[in-house]
Amino acid sequence: MASWPERNVLTYTGWAGGDDEGGLVNVRDAAASARSHDQRGERPESAATEPEIRVVVVGYHSGEVLGPFMDSLTKATARSYEVVVVDNSPVLDEGTARVAERGEVRLVRAGSNLGYGSAANRGAAGAGAPWLVVANADIAFTPGSLDELLDASGRWPGAGAFGPAITNPGGVLYPSARELPSLGRGIGHALLGWCWPANPWTTAYRRDRATPVETTAGWLSGSCQLLRRQAFEAVDGFDEAYFMFMEDVDLGRRLGLLGWQLVYVPTAVVEHLGGHSTKRTSRRMVIAHHRSMLRYLSRQYPSRRYLPLRLAIGVGLGLRLLLALALADDSAGARVTRSAAELPANRRPSAGH
Repeated sequence: MASWPERNVLTYTGWAGGDDEGGLVNVRDAAASARSHDQRGERPESAATEPEIRVVVVGYHSGEVLGPFMDSLTKATARSYEVVVVDNSPVLDEGTARVAERGEVRLVRAGSNLGYGSAANRGAAGAGAPWLVVANADIAFTPGSLDELLDASGRWPGAGAFGPAITNPGGVLYPSARELPSLGRGIGHALLGWCWPANPWTTAYRRDRATPVETTAGWLSGSCQLLRRQAFEAVDGFDEAYFMFMEDVDLGRRLGLLGWQLVYVPTAVVEHLGGHSTKRTSRRMVIAHHRSMLRYLSRQYPSRRYLPLRLAIGVGLGLRLLLALALADDSAGARVTRSAAELPANRRPSAGH
């Protein structure tokens, strides 16, 4: 296996409710030194200056996609940034080790699969940059896309999160900016999404009939989003009770409760290969998705008088889980039907937000 500089590796041996004293073994005190991203001279290096952006990448056996991720990132922004790769894999692979050799990268070895939100929180911990990017490892940025998200922050000073348009291989537009799932929309989407993707509940939830324009959303896909660090820290980051799935929905809900807007920026485009870390264990991911949906929906009705409703939600999701395990390898249910050709080439919003 390729070697990597110890100076770029952090190892987590434990976590104690946000107090990581004794839980973080810092092989080199890299967290204190901010770097400009490119040591080849494409950007000036300034060790004394905090980068504008911390990019947090969550990986799981992701060595084959981390290199392309980093290569696309160099073209996505002209601002200074640092990268923290949080590796949830039990064993370090060669591709991840090679990426850790890059001067702008620090590698955090979780030691076990912490889940997406927990890993992202660890990658964001201690950041001094005003902006955070949280992304899957199997993302490819289009040139200038991160700068496009940052430019949108000037138009939306009250926004805490910005999400790009996300395309899947083959030119499919993923519905990455959605309404928060109400009980009615959720039931309709869950029951009918597989057999009738254009049903009114699914289209309303996913905004499938709306023209892709820069606008607010209920939640943004956690596979790639730009977060104002102040907002992220105000809600204590992702809720670590969610192992995987729904942590982005929950984050959007809590940001909204504190008055932060979430903004979809379709002129910023990234491609998501999709399912890289979950395709090996899709059955487990389907189960995790339904467990997270149950947790999220049940929390919307916490009082004792809603106990029958929570039980009904549990039964309904249990039946849906059985159907998903028998008939589908995609726990989301409704297939994506929109084309990336619908995206605006360079559409800007009008004033008044």
